[in-house]
Amino acid sequence: MHPTIPAQRTEHARRSRLPSLTGLRFFAALFVFLFHMTQMNSPLDPGSPMNPFADQGLAHATEKLFSRAGYLGVSFFFVLSGFVLTWVARPGERLRDFYRRRLLKIFPNHLVTWVLAMVLFAGATVGPAVWGANLALVNSWYPRLDINLGANPPSWSLCSELLFYLLFPFALRPVLRIADRRLWMWAWLMVAGTVAVALAGAYLVTDTPRPALLPVSPTQFWFGYFFPPLRMFEFVLGMLLARIVAAGRWPRIGIVPAVLLVVAGYAATMVLPFQFGFVAATVLPVGALISAVATADVRGTRTLMRGRTMQWLGEVSFGFYLCQAIVLFYGRTLLDGDQWGFGPVGGVLALLGACALSLVAGWLLMVCVERPAMRRWSAARGAGTSLTVRRSVPAERTRVDA
Repeated sequence: MHPTIPAQRTEHARRSRLPSLTGLRFFAALFVFLFHMTQMNSPLDPGSPMNPFADQGLAHATEKLFSRAGYLGVSFFFVLSGFVLTWVARPGERLRDFYRRRLLKIFPNHLVTWVLAMVLFAGATVGPAVWGANLALVNSWYPRLDINLGANPPSWSLCSELLFYLLFPFALRPVLRIADRRLWMWAWLMVAGTVAVALAGAYLVTDTPRPALLPVSPTQFWFGYFFPPLRMFEFVLGMLLARIVAAGRWPRIGIVPAVLLVVAGYAATMVLPFQFGFVAATVLPVGALISAVATADVRGTRTLMRGRTMQWLGEVSFGFYLCQAIVLFYGRTLLDGDQWGFGPVGGVLALLGACALSLVAGWLLMVCVERPAMRRWSAARGAGTSLTVRRSVPAERTRVDA
């Protein structure tokens, strides 16, 4: 007997495709890009400005506008991971086959971008403890920001994704046993968990020392944002929302109201204590948007995210996410000795150019690394693996990679 993914109850067996969620992923990755591109200081030594605008007023305004966008984008990915993995779970699949497919989604892309980051800029500034932790994807477990953001900074989130993948088969069984009428109660408990994390970070974790570039201590930042176990609330919330949508218990909240909720939640991050901007202020709106978009797909409603362009952008979003820091930080080191900063038009063009280069790099990563690795090694081997009963739900069209 091989350990397998638990089977779902009959009412959850048939699932629709969710192409709009694929397109929606690009916006989450774009928010992370805008967060990095508009920073007044690079997280890399010597802390050179990243913001492309020479006018200090415009630079500070864009930095302020997108100062929480990265947190929102990452939280979106974490909730989406739980939602999609639950939606496309393959009952009877052996655990080793599940883990192999999940690791193949992460490690080939991570290894290539790690090597590029080390060769192009990180190798000259980080030591073995930093780059080794990043290579092994354990860097988010250390309460040190230099280790958390070592080598290729965005890859820290893969530490949490690895934990999600490890625990998913074991979390799925109790989630499937929850009665439909109790799903919302458990979803609210997950939201409350994110609030509890923010409160604990604000009032129980030491607030010293306080670096010049952070409104909280490094330990508070790590506790509320990087520490993988505390991001499980978002992942499990996504799992519960997938069941809520599948059970037909999602309320009549459409995409436009959900977008407005996200805008309101994002605005709240600007006035709430800093720790609430990591997750607590936006996790419910993010979950609402994912559920509303999924419900639209289930009902066959046309959305802007279903178009060919948005599907392509969504498919390359994981590569875009991993490559954007390399494009930005390496490109900035090339210009470190020159005058940095452009007028309004030049700044916008610099931003668009960096975005385009990151998209091309992400596409190359997908075509040359991710897809070949999945074709070569992702197929189940040996006897004992059952195929999914949801033949109408191709997992590759709703994959979540970061």
